[in-house]
Amino acid sequence: MSCLAVPVIAQAQQYSFSQVVITGNERVDAATILSFARIARNQPVTAADLNAAYQRLTNSGLFENVAITPQGNTLKIAVTEYPTISVINFEGNKIIKDAQLAAIIQAKPNRVYNPAQIEADAQRLARAYSEDGRMAARVVPKVIRRDNNRVDVAFEIKEGKVTSIERVTFTGNRSFSDRRLRQVLETKQAGIFRTFVKNDTFNASRIPVDRQKLIEFYQARGYKNVQVTGVSSQMSRQRDAFFMTFNIIEGQKYHFNAINTSSEIDGLAPDEFAPLTKIRQGQTFSPKAIELAVTRMEQLAIKKGVQFVRVDPRITEDPRTQSVNVDFVLVRGPRVFVQRIDIEGNTATLDRVIRREFRTVEGDPYNPREISNAADRIRGTGYFKSVDVNTKPGSNSDQVVVDVNVEEQPTGSLGFGASYSKTDGIGFNASLEEKNFLGRGQYLGLSLGTTKDNNSSSIRFVEPAFLGRDVALKFSAIYATSSSATNTNYDTRRISIEPALEFPVSERGRLQVSYKIGEDTLNNVPTNSSQILRDEETDKGSQRYSGPGLRYSYDTSREQIDPRFTWRFNVDQQFWGLGGDVKGGQTTAKIVGERKIFNEEATLRASLEGGAVDATDGSTILQRFSGSQIRGFESYGIGPRDLNAANRDALGGNYYWVGKVEAEFPIGLPEEYGITGGVFWDVGSVWGLDDTKGTGGNEVDDSMHVRSAVGVSLFWKSAIGPLRLNFSRAIKKESYDKTQNFDLSLSTQF
Repeated sequence: MSCLAVPVIAQAQQYSFSQVVITGNERVDAATILSFARIARNQPVTAADLNAAYQRLTNSGLFENVAITPQGNTLKIAVTEYPTISVINFEGNKIIKDAQLAAIIQAKPNRVYNPAQIEADAQRLARAYSEDGRMAARVVPKVIRRDNNRVDVAFEIKEGKVTSIERVTFTGNRSFSDRRLRQVLETKQAGIFRTFVKNDTFNASRIPVDRQKLIEFYQARGYKNVQVTGVSSQMSRQRDAFFMTFNIIEGQKYHFNAINTSSEIDGLAPDEFAPLTKIRQGQTFSPKAIELAVTRMEQLAIKKGVQFVRVDPRITEDPRTQSVNVDFVLVRGPRVFVQRIDIEGNTATLDRVIRREFRTVEGDPYNPREISNAADRIRGTGYFKSVDVNTKPGSNSDQVVVDVNVEEQPTGSLGFGASYSKTDGIGFNASLEEKNFLGRGQYLGLSLGTTKDNNSSSIRFVEPAFLGRDVALKFSAIYATSSSATNTNYDTRRISIEPALEFPVSERGRLQVSYKIGEDTLNNVPTNSSQILRDEETDKGSQRYSGPGLRYSYDTSREQIDPRFTWRFNVDQQFWGLGGDVKGGQTTAKIVGERKIFNEEATLRASLEGGAVDATDGSTILQRFSGSQIRGFESYGIGPRDLNAANRDALGGNYYWVGKVEAEFPIGLPEEYGITGGVFWDVGSVWGLDDTKGTGGNEVDDSMHVRSAVGVSLFWKSAIGPLRLNFSRAIKKESYDKTQNFDLSLSTQF
């Protein structure tokens, strides 16, 4: 027990000590004790001074007991030092391992024991369990005295059960259902796999993020003045579940009205910048549309050599008409430069991978909007769980330092797929992808597929910033074989390699230039097969090809404004003839659109694709289309077929087209199960041969016969990854077509 020996009647008395005697100290030297006491020899000392010395020694955290006793001209200071910690043990923990817990606490073996620190460590451990969703966890520290003034510390832990989020509800949401809004949140309701899913455990740090996600969701759909006024989190009596409620004031839905551009800078004509707004009158209000317009204008100013230009979007709203007028004003910004960019938290990703997302480097004029856009681009890489970009003053008043703090997340994925048909039986495929290979921001993908008679493997590599520019360097290689499957009675082998460069040609469009070299081999065609295939094996059994390729792609998601609708288009052309045995080429094109309907409760998708092959000396079965794009039919299950051959060979076609329509919607199950339903309709055809003279001299029908199939799907966001099951039925087919009624696909991440 600590004490201070000073007579009560002598509170106003002054002392003067010619010597100070210190006892009880073993590890702490006398000089250190005197530095805390601050009692000088032969100087007047009051009782208040002695009390202050006592408090300083007690609060130093070095001593368990302190006694200060004046005896004439001598001041005696007696201390009892805190013991030293021998070992620290954790008892009762199963979920969080000892090494993880030891990294959380501040107390360490062979350091001085301090009761206040041990209590604080117990609170830190309880907080760690709370962040892991175990709100009922309890941590009790125990101290065991040993000889030689040493102690053992044990933290007795009762981990408790996971405190899951039983229900998330909303008030004030008139335009969107609770189901739709729950999809926006990072926080999820507890489902049937609550043991594996961490987002359904309560974590107070996610609440601000969820509030911002709700605000951004509404604003992107025209609700300019939406507010999330509060979030209520109530714990159940059993302390094993939370009930969360988000209070929303939606406000009115706004649209753009008058769009104007003006300039306050001499030499910058607003007429040059006005076309860059790309905002139509009557268009739904969207902050993203304004941000993109501002970015385009500021980039044009930089190209014109004018620095420190800012575009100030001045917004005025008319609640009566629920419209917004925007005046984009070109103004002169402050002369501030970027001193440096500091990056922290990237334990796996190299600094240069993050830096290349900045259009600004050290010494450039500071543009806050460009820094914000860089933060969005870093988030868009998908390499990080969180990205925080802030600025702080630099060494001079006209300089700023950009701080980038990131938290890594898994970037690899492991995918599995399965299919089934009566002819081929069960087929499997596996894929391994790493989107941030060795922390260099590169993509590496490997895939393997096999059925009873088919095997394929491929490798793909992408460097997205070749030579530090927005140019993607790609390389792919494919090796595939098939052997006398029921639906293809011959053996094949395909080998190809293809390097490519891809670069932007517009905000949403990209062009890829490639060169492909390969070899296709057709052999072991049975004698009872189609005469067409036997002739192809004899004349063109093994063919090498070489030539350039072009691919143009357009994707609205690259500059997304309306989140309810996206579409993409691509066209591919491959030319043959620069070396090799094949001359001609192949063209394919595809357009896909997706629209969320019924207040975004359901999703409607539609696509149309087609292709053509033109080989100067005639195409082979390995160059023609198989019709595998139509669900409900096997690969080579449709198209021209030699019905007079004993095995009725499928021959493929020089042309194909496929149209698809599908819808995905809730089926009444709680959304925390992650199960939705869908329906689809596929229609298309494969047709056209260079040689139609089949077995026995009979002509093969290569006309464009339309096929069609309908089906239902189950989409399941399972604990091991997204899973889709398709059950299909052909409703329009030829008598000789080969159908497939079921297929399954599955992918997961690690």
